[in-house]
Amino acid sequence: MSNELGEILTKIGEEFKEEISKESGIFLEVDIGTQAEKLGYSNIVEKYRGVDAVVPLKHTVDGMKVMIDGRTFVNYAQLESGVVIPGYIAKEAVLPYKRYEAHESIVRVFG
Repeated sequence: MSNELGEILTKIGEEFKEEISKESGIFLEVDIGTQAEKLGYSNIVEKYRGVDAVVPLKHTVDGMKVMIDGRTFVNYAQLESGVVIPGYIAKEAVLPYKRYEAHESIVRVFG
């Protein structure tokens, strides 16, 4: 299971590679369960549905924007790709990561 999760997170990083800025305070969320479904990992879709990977963006994109408190991201990890995930997901995925330090205020883009 952890290899499949790692593959999903790697694919998210690849999909947004050109748009990621590891230090950004602007982000959008990608549902890991939905990505699992797209990649054909039906055995883990429900386990990860509603669990989001956070993609920090170089620039804002179209969509509704909401300012949120950076303390929302306590115990999150950042993968080498720049994608940010909950700490427990990082441990399950068995991918290299570091502790994520969020900005005080972050802009979430719903798009």
